[in-house]
Amino acid sequence: MTTATNDANRWAALYVLCLGMLMIVLDATIVNVALPSIQDDLGFSQANLAWVVNAYLIAFGGLLLLAGRIGDLIGQRRIFLIGLAVFTGASLLCAVSQTQGMLIGARFVQGVGGALTSAVILGMIVTMFPEPKEQAKAIGIYTFVAVAGGSIGLLVGGVLTQAISWHWIFFVNLPIGVATGLAALRLVEGREGIGLGQGADLPGAALLTGGLMLGVYTILQVEQQGWGSSRTIGLGSVAIALLAGFVARQARTENPLMPLRLFKSRKVSGANLVQGLMVVGMFGMFFLGALYMQRVLGYDALQVGLAYLPTTVVMGTMSFRLSAPLTMRYGPRATLIPSMVAIGAGLLLFARTPVDASYVTDLLPPMVLIGAGAGLGFPSLMTLAMSGATPEDSGLASGLVNTSVQVGGAIGLAVLATLATERTDGLLAEGNSTASALTAGYHVAYLVGAALIGVAIAIALRAFREEPAQAEVVGITSEPAFSKAA
Repeated sequence: MTTATNDANRWAALYVLCLGMLMIVLDATIVNVALPSIQDDLGFSQANLAWVVNAYLIAFGGLLLLAGRIGDLIGQRRIFLIGLAVFTGASLLCAVSQTQGMLIGARFVQGVGGALTSAVILGMIVTMFPEPKEQAKAIGIYTFVAVAGGSIGLLVGGVLTQAISWHWIFFVNLPIGVATGLAALRLVEGREGIGLGQGADLPGAALLTGGLMLGVYTILQVEQQGWGSSRTIGLGSVAIALLAGFVARQARTENPLMPLRLFKSRKVSGANLVQGLMVVGMFGMFFLGALYMQRVLGYDALQVGLAYLPTTVVMGTMSFRLSAPLTMRYGPRATLIPSMVAIGAGLLLFARTPVDASYVTDLLPPMVLIGAGAGLGFPSLMTLAMSGATPEDSGLASGLVNTSVQVGGAIGLAVLATLATERTDGLLAEGNSTASALTAGYHVAYLVGAALIGVAIAIALRAFREEPAQAEVVGITSEPAFSKAA
């Protein structure tokens, strides 16, 4: 097989992996648009309706790290295909659900499949593209799909729900899942894992999965229970104890499930921490911004999806066309800091939106700023987060990246939603109108998100500061591929 053919196959394999990621990411937001229709059709109470989302998130967030590590052990393509089969099958069950229990159970299984599929994708990408220039471009494409897929989901969900029915938001996964699986079998190289003997730590797996699932569950219940409730404190303490037990076990066991050496890299640890903080602002923009447009400005589901299109377009332009050459020329650190400033500025602009906002003058500018910042910044973060991983740990590093997004987003959204609700309730009690009280609550959330971006900038300046020149290393090694530039 010629070099040109091999190269074409690698890029084709990238698009297959990104298609699988897009299906997973779409599902996270496409369901939100359909929730009112699901509630009316299956008779959900408001409290039980949340479990249509929460059941998925608990399984997804709880299994990402474990799924990534299992991919290292038994083969990443194998885990990707297993996850794809589970996700596609569960989507069919969701689509034909006629009872609340069946839909919630199928959503949990869907979360398991989503975790298995998405946890190993970034690890496979950086292994397929070890040369820094190609790797930067590939990560830019992946990042666009991973970050912008949420806004695409809002649009697709609105179209399908209004044009046909909520069942079709799940039915569309079937042909996509089957086609992606068949293409992956043909195009994605099936590399052998390092073997279960290198990390078959079953007690550690139980501690990790139990701690993460319980932690995600606790966070998702904060809006109803409150941060200071005995339930939140008790469950949160148990989750922390389980995760602490897992870390202690990994430090002692001969064949750890998660080698702690990965976290010794300042760039890897810093990138995941910065990413978790940045995601808070992004989640605030997508989720609270959608509520603002619906509950204050009176947009319908389709209009909300269309409103986010400029963000998606700008994000795609930055990810596809500009992030790779800028990262290669100036380094991940130099492109990351301005992108974070842009996201922070966008959130500050959102914090001044009025109750009678004009889309062009009040919403479009911050959306463009946030889209530009996310499209330029997240590829740099992905590069830094994967920079200290060896090929044997690339699945774990990939799962860690996804976990920092999901857990950071879940914690951040719970905090922002709680602060927004408290501010809104206080203003309503003082006699303010519903629209102004809601808007003021969202403003508080945006300001907190912007403050967290400021904290992330400070961390990035310290974690990614320039180091003495080293011999350049190409690909994924124990040293960053962009060590000189960063």
